[in-house]
Amino acid sequence: MKTIYLAGPDVFEPDPFEAGKHLKSLCKKYGFEGLFPLDNLIEERSTPQHTAEAIRKANLNLIKQADLIMANLNPFRGFEPDSGTVYEIGFAEAIGKPVFAYAADRRHMIERLREHQALGADALACRDGKNIERFALSHNLMFAHTLVAETAEKCLAYIEKTLFAS
Repeated sequence: MKTIYLAGPDVFEPDPFEAGKHLKSLCKKYGFEGLFPLDNLIEERSTPQHTAEAIRKANLNLIKQADLIMANLNPFRGFEPDSGTVYEIGFAEAIGKPVFAYAADRRHMIERLREHQALGADALACRDGKNIERFALSHNLMFAHTLVAETAEKCLAYIEKTLFAS
């Protein structure tokens, strides 16, 4: 059975264990074993920074063990995806792991940002004066290629179809 590392801000949900259980049950429905970051049992270390480092290393080890990665790229604490998830995507790709992602809003970046920041219909820069990408992609070009669906379940269906098509 192929294993999928479940990257995303789901670990910050009010009940993260329930969120992980739900994602893992969806994986099982599609014939995969889900590896959720909170599967790691990390004991408190001498400082919060040491605990954080232990969590980071344990998550990277789960990514190394997984056959592939499924990432939740929905906005987190703002307009962009969770930075930890984006880091995990880059790490996974760097070590040759296939990455598949989902995000509910896959409209073009410029359209999403104009709405999010209440910009004019012809705005080409954000409120901070920075140019808005115009590549007809919904997310940053460095990981937009991983987006295949709007939900975790649709992403798993895509992965199943892709992996078992041959």
